[in-house]
Amino acid sequence: MCGPTLFMAGERWRCFLAPSRSSVFRVLHNSCCRKKSTTPKKITPNVTFCDENAKEPENALDKLFSSEQQASILHVLNTASTKELEAFRFLRGRRSINIVKHRENFGPFQNLESLMNVHLFKYKSTVQVCNSILCPKTRGEKRKLPENRFLRKFLKPDIERERLKAVNSIISIVFGTRRIAWAHLDRKLTVLDWQQSDRWSLMKGTSYSSSVYLEEISSIISKMPKADFYVLEKTGLSIQNSSLFPILLHFHIMEAMLYALLNKTFAQDGQHQVLSMNRNAVGKHFELMVGDSRTSGKELVKQFLSDSVLKADPRVFFPSDKIVHYRQMFLSTELQRVEELYDSLLQAVAFYELAVFD
Repeated sequence: MCGPTLFMAGERWRCFLAPSRSSVFRVLHNSCCRKKSTTPKKITPNVTFCDENAKEPENALDKLFSSEQQASILHVLNTASTKELEAFRFLRGRRSINIVKHRENFGPFQNLESLMNVHLFKYKSTVQVCNSILCPKTRGEKRKLPENRFLRKFLKPDIERERLKAVNSIISIVFGTRRIAWAHLDRKLTVLDWQQSDRWSLMKGTSYSSSVYLEEISSIISKMPKADFYVLEKTGLSIQNSSLFPILLHFHIMEAMLYALLNKTFAQDGQHQVLSMNRNAVGKHFELMVGDSRTSGKELVKQFLSDSVLKADPRVFFPSDKIVHYRQMFLSTELQRVEELYDSLLQAVAFYELAVFD
């Protein structure tokens, strides 16, 4: 007589006292038969449907969607090109290619379940794909992500693309420890105003008096014309370097003051007019970066001034009644480089070319 035998029945281990070898085989055979006939567990896909009241199917995938929804999904699967399919969620890369190849080899898809015959498609992924085709909002947002991610790399806070496209003029503001400069440009890259101010004493002493900052910055803002956006330079100074703390504190106070004083309508409409632009992004745009360091833009600004006079279609246009004044202001910085002045102009040009123009 044999000892007790363990075997798997369904999902639990059971122990049988097998009197003979033949009876063991009979039990195993019956167990296998029962296992094959066991109804599989229902798979619950972890997706969100456009129709919140939609119920999960009992068996067939086709029962998840109405006949109209199925027709819409099949129309896309049977007519869209590889590029068009990649615009949908979960259909980027090999999946869209596999759909087109399957269509070419076996003809159009007759039902939704036939999509699972395509390589890389299983039940859950097929439900996700069908759902994404039925949700234009989700699909549209997905298409915008690459562009939004690009803007987020150098521009804060997030601004609707439509507002950026409609910009007529901006003021680019760059400040340091001893001076502040700004450039006012319209969408034709015409320099309407370009100034600097180095008559402030904000970094003298270490009191960081709020009232002094308010007085100085208010005086400077009063000279600035109105614009659709005010773009501030965002430096990449590390907070880990304790020796830079006084400078970082100064920059943060300046930025906070400018955000508060220039966002005049934010309390009413919640719309940002003040933006921060990454300094290194501007440097990369003009190929001024050497490793992680940015070189001076003085020669590039000098070239802009020269081209405005010599070329019929310059990259940056300086009005004829102001070009002499701007050239004299620039030449006055020959002995002592005034990077804030150069950077304010370069930042304005980069803003239009990166964020406004296609």
